[in-house]
Amino acid sequence: MVHYVDSEVSPLRTVLLHRPGHELARLTPRNNDSLLFDGIPWVGRAQEEHDAFASALRERGVEVLYLGDLLAETLAIPQARAELTEAVLDDRRLGDTLRAGVGRYLADQDPRRLADVLMSGLAHGELKPGPGGLVYELMEPNDFVIDPLPNLLFTRDSSVWVRDRVAVTSLAMPARRRETTLTRAIYRYHPRFAGVDLLYDPTLEHVEGGDVLVLAPQVLAIGVGERTTPAGAERLARRVFGEGLAHTILVVPIAQERATMHLDTVCTMVDVDAVVIYPNAADSLRAYTVTADADGEPHAGPSRPFLEAAAAAMGIDRLRTIETGLDPVTAEREQWDDGNNTLAIAPRLCVAYERNVETNAQLERAGIEVVRISGSELGSGRGGPRCMSCPIERAPLT
Repeated sequence: MVHYVDSEVSPLRTVLLHRPGHELARLTPRNNDSLLFDGIPWVGRAQEEHDAFASALRERGVEVLYLGDLLAETLAIPQARAELTEAVLDDRRLGDTLRAGVGRYLADQDPRRLADVLMSGLAHGELKPGPGGLVYELMEPNDFVIDPLPNLLFTRDSSVWVRDRVAVTSLAMPARRRETTLTRAIYRYHPRFAGVDLLYDPTLEHVEGGDVLVLAPQVLAIGVGERTTPAGAERLARRVFGEGLAHTILVVPIAQERATMHLDTVCTMVDVDAVVIYPNAADSLRAYTVTADADGEPHAGPSRPFLEAAAAAMGIDRLRTIETGLDPVTAEREQWDDGNNTLAIAPRLCVAYERNVETNAQLERAGIEVVRISGSELGSGRGGPRCMSCPIERAPLT
């Protein structure tokens, strides 16, 4: 199979999505903050919205892969099943008796049901018969023995493709770290990805896919802020340079805030020479241009305005900018609602949430066709179309 991504905007061929499932129904006012959601989504409506998103991609010739299907197929492979079962049991909260009981429960499940449990979690009251033991007896019926993973919806973060290599990332927030054990197993064991080389590993310094933009062939941007650390950016840069996958990497500090958790919450590409960007960031965003020295080690030059540095690295005169909203209040509202978080299907063709009316109008005035999708429920986890998609194949940009 072909797996190749060398641009944010070249024609999209294959994408990895995760259709929201029972893991979203686990969210309550008691746990939604710790599970990184700003609200309690209506699960049925979120699924309808996601199905419409997937349909919009298919209608434009994009192959849609679902993480849940790939995971179930991966779990049919004994080595993968053993690895993922061991990973979920390696939880010091369980204690020996409960760990043994959970292990027996998991061993009884077929691959599809096991995939569902690994994604949506397992509550105390669902573990029947109860294994006994102090830990089990002291738990409340709705306490989680295995935590749900509602943020699987955002497949962009746990892996990112750079040309023909995939970086399985290292997620910063405790609620998300187990996501990458599933993603890594899929890339290691599923027949579709046989022979694929892993560029990064979840055991390394924190890097998240929402902070990585493939601006052009041989040019990356890596945001550093709430989720991706400077050490993570340096480690990824070293590996990218070592594999000859880029000649320039722009490291871009962003505010460590919920509204700007990733670089793609303030800026995404919609054409080979155009970005949609939050106006508050357009003038203030800066970048360190990182290249490899004679020994292949990352070397950072002085910082300069991001848009200027990006254009220079991409070999173009300038990057056209399309700003979120029309005024400061609308810009702030639509940035919060992921107005900047677009998914390019091809140059001058992108998917965006319909609710960002002014930003979408700005895009169309700039010659960008906008495929509007509903996101009233999907957006409760603070992510837009780019966050919800991991491109696996794009046509090479010529």
